[in-house]
Amino acid sequence: MPSNDARILLQAVVPTAIAGAIAAVLSGVLAGGKGALGAVIGTVVVIVFMGLGQVVLQRTAKSLPQLFQAMGLMLYVAQLLLLLIFVAVFKDTTLFNPRAFAASLVAATVVWMAAQARAHMKAKIFYIDPDSGKDSEKSDKPENSGSSS
Repeated sequence: MPSNDARILLQAVVPTAIAGAIAAVLSGVLAGGKGALGAVIGTVVVIVFMGLGQVVLQRTAKSLPQLFQAMGLMLYVAQLLLLLIFVAVFKDTTLFNPRAFAASLVAATVVWMAAQARAHMKAKIFYIDPDSGKDSEKSDKPENSGSSS
């Protein structure tokens, strides 16, 4: 993974983990140990889903750049649907507090998307290959192939 991609991924993971820790503390105070566990599980689910999605999107951008935008839209819709399915599946669980789980899942998702958007805006990503200018200077000059009369 190129350093710029890893930096963007890290800039999304860290704020999400911090938000998850805050959610775990709040849930622990409000709903006890099961609330804290639900918040931790919700945060981990978001970090894993969104992180894997980011890696898939970066690989798509490298191998199939023409599909990047469509893949990004499809990926985010799929991620949100999977998160919704997680909430629906675990709504009646007794392993952890489902409300804390759902709240931390939503909060972590919002924090992830905001942090990722901020990271992309602050990233210095070349949209023009700086090395390609050397070759194009030669090709821009017309060759003298005909006779001048």
